[in-house]
Amino acid sequence: MDFQPADRIKQLPPYLFMRLNEVRDAKIAEGVDVISLGIGDPDLPTPPAIVERLAEAGRDSSTHRYCDDGLPAFRQAIVDWYRSRFGVELDPATEIVPLIGSKEGIAHLPVALINPGDYTLVPDPGYPVYAIGTELVGGQVHYLPLTPENCWLPDLDAIPQEITAKAKLLWLCYPNNPTAAVADLDFFSRAVDFGRRHDIIVCQDAAYSEVTYDGHRPPSILEVPGALDCVVEFHSLSKTCNMTGWRIGWAAGAPPVIEVLTRLKSNMDSGIFAAVQEAGIAALNMPPAWIDERNAIYQRRRDLVIDTLREMNLEPEVPPASLYVWSPVPAGYDSSSFAARVIEEAGVIVTPGLGFGPGGDGYFRISLTISDERLKEALERLAALSF
Repeated sequence: MDFQPADRIKQLPPYLFMRLNEVRDAKIAEGVDVISLGIGDPDLPTPPAIVERLAEAGRDSSTHRYCDDGLPAFRQAIVDWYRSRFGVELDPATEIVPLIGSKEGIAHLPVALINPGDYTLVPDPGYPVYAIGTELVGGQVHYLPLTPENCWLPDLDAIPQEITAKAKLLWLCYPNNPTAAVADLDFFSRAVDFGRRHDIIVCQDAAYSEVTYDGHRPPSILEVPGALDCVVEFHSLSKTCNMTGWRIGWAAGAPPVIEVLTRLKSNMDSGIFAAVQEAGIAALNMPPAWIDERNAIYQRRRDLVIDTLREMNLEPEVPPASLYVWSPVPAGYDSSSFAARVIEEAGVIVTPGLGFGPGGDGYFRISLTISDERLKEALERLAALSF
């Protein structure tokens, strides 16, 4: 059989973290005790109350059937959470669409909106799926450099007019992956104004809004007056409640965009298991004190990483949010050569910044989603290397 995948798949690069997993597995096969500080997959368990709600709902046979549009109660729980957390009012019928994890919606949105030749504005460095979704449907990607000089925010005024005229989507992610930078309402206001002036849908990936430190409280872009004209915010329970494997999230925002994404999804999937949505309702009603306690664990890990990197004469920024520490590599290295030496000599995986785009070269990312004991061991191995 002369099997040939579609041209779009031939051009699709391996997913960054699949490559890191392959490196990990190869080293483990060699007998190396590998410690991965790569992917941001929480090691802490999902709260028992959420698990118990899943078990209870799963025993109800009515949850075993199709649930195409999402449970009305789950949509309402999202609306109630936005009201409580951000003071934002949403319509559960027209301004919310449940997703099988926010990654699914992020990848599918360009399928619903991008025609060949249309442009998507993508941060560099940034989550690879922002660009891949557009490239798979024949769209063009224009990268927006994120730099420390501009606090890792895109300079929207620097986008060439000929690109802006062809752009349909602008991707943002704050708190940011991979840089851990944050944005305030002033920046979000400028982004909304940019979208309204140029008829561009502003897509804000807010997956890390509830993983915060030192009292920081990230805003929602939907707090900006007029945001519902042109904004869609993606959210997930993956990081908020340690539920990465559960695959439950949502998009909230401009009704016309929610409608086309819902229409696309109705032709591609049959919704989230209703029992998982019942568990999602429990997650959205978790007391803030639980999130504070969880974040205190990550903050302790963050501080340990920062202290160790500083002892190595590196200058990482102290992140106010997200699951990551973003650091420059030592002098004489690029991100790939540094990551290669670390895995080869220390058995530790860090994510090379180049994996998030050319703008990430010269940096590496450490994830805080590993037990304190293993994190300390990984950092001891890093500190023992001489750079």
